[in-house]
Amino acid sequence: MRPNTGLTRFHNCNILREGKIIKEDLWIREGKIVNPEQVFYVEQSEADITVNCDNLLIAPGFIDLQINGGWGVDFSFDTESIEEGVCKVAKELLAHGVTSFCPTMVTSEREKYSQILPRIKRAQGGKHGATILGVHLEGPFISLSKKGAHADEFIMNPVKGLESMREVYGPLNDVIIVTLAPELPGAMDAIKSLTSLGIKVALGHSAANLADGEKAVKCGANLITHLFNAMLPFHHRDPGLVGLLASSTEKQVFYGIISDGIHTHPAALRIACRTNPEGLVLVSDAVPAQGLADGAYTIGPRSVTIEAGRAYVTGTKVLCGSTSALDHCVAKFKDATDCSLEYALETASLHPAKALGIENRKGNLNFDCDADFVILEPESLKGCAWCHRSRANKPTSNRRVALKSSPCAPPNPNSIASIGTEHVSQTPPTPPHPLPHRTKAAQCHPM
Repeated sequence: MRPNTGLTRFHNCNILREGKIIKEDLWIREGKIVNPEQVFYVEQSEADITVNCDNLLIAPGFIDLQINGGWGVDFSFDTESIEEGVCKVAKELLAHGVTSFCPTMVTSEREKYSQILPRIKRAQGGKHGATILGVHLEGPFISLSKKGAHADEFIMNPVKGLESMREVYGPLNDVIIVTLAPELPGAMDAIKSLTSLGIKVALGHSAANLADGEKAVKCGANLITHLFNAMLPFHHRDPGLVGLLASSTEKQVFYGIISDGIHTHPAALRIACRTNPEGLVLVSDAVPAQGLADGAYTIGPRSVTIEAGRAYVTGTKVLCGSTSALDHCVAKFKDATDCSLEYALETASLHPAKALGIENRKGNLNFDCDADFVILEPESLKGCAWCHRSRANKPTSNRRVALKSSPCAPPNPNSIASIGTEHVSQTPPTPPHPLPHRTKAAQCHPM
């Protein structure tokens, strides 16, 4: 009997790599994507398990940079059970193709930060759930006039820069993004200090003009939070933060956008996409009521009412986030913009990875990257996620696995046994074809 290699081969599939969908097997080992040329010509190895994908599409796992909770879990409120709640959301997200996410805290009472923030730790994903990349802090250093659904009694200025933030947040060890309004006193100093710590700064909930935005980008900011929402509307004499999409900044500015069919008109999605295609990042901005029925819920200190799938601040018609998961946003975005499938998928994977500077390990299917991916039916975009993991039990023979259930009714993504039936086969795989040349990432354009 040949020795175990730890290799799993996904066969008879199409994969999204370098902006193109190509017919090629995907090989993984110990949670990483493996170069098949190394396997065949250097190691001369075979896979322990081969998965027959039946011509389905394998795409990079989705990355959600802004999600406030879900399935009854509120990242800004649940002080008694926040660890369990984050794990629950991480688990549920796999069914929506999300393999990495940033738990997001909205503007809250000061004590909530000390009670919750130290307990949300970065964590590698696996069969237990999606990767936790770090916390996204949205507020309280935002504009009162553009507060949206944020509680105005807790909004403040970062007058002492980073010191003001530490007084509110406490330690920033597991923080990956801070959203702030750049026009506030002390904001520019805060941006410089945060970025020097490796924390990404997003501009949002802001009344900033374009000059404020450009100055913030020069200071280190590289993101815009939910474009068009909670900011000055576009004006031809001063386009505000929206103008950063066409500004002559020295670096790429990325911008989150909510394509749930409610927050952003299809025409606005098309304008953004065609103006700055490389910077577009789909986010869910999902509220704790995501995945639940209409009714009464919370988001941080705010009471929320869900009516016909729309989340409102209770007693008003002020939107306070989405009830949609990121896979729904991808499908809505593709329909609204008539963009290519490749581009739509990359707005929820490669683009957010680039925004965080982690594209060397997340957001694509390049060799040596984390094996975070989703197996999809390309028309419906329904499927199941595989999140950076190695097999717990070593096989005793070369096994072949068939995906027996349609991705339209996603199988349990927790183990390879749950997404197919096994039969033993000793049929060796075909050596790989020469690797394709690198191609430019797909642009947003009609198909």
